[in-house]
Amino acid sequence: MLFHVTLTQEEDGWIVAECPALPGCVSQGKDEKEALDHIREAITAWMWAEDQKAAKSIPSDQTQIVVAV
Repeated sequence: MLFHVTLTQEEDGWIVAECPALPGCVSQGKDEKEALDHIREAITAWMWAEDQKAAKSIPSDQTQIVVAV
């Protein structure tokens, strides 16, 4: 999957990375490479957490299948 992210240079020198498509998915790094590495991890964690929440709402009588994307 592909996501757009924004990078913002903060006054303290850190770079903040945000994924607008995933509300609250924000990270940072000392430089652009680190910020991008961290936002990739944050996107993965965000999607995993949302999937876990959704999985709890599936009725027990329905079959669950995990699909890799």
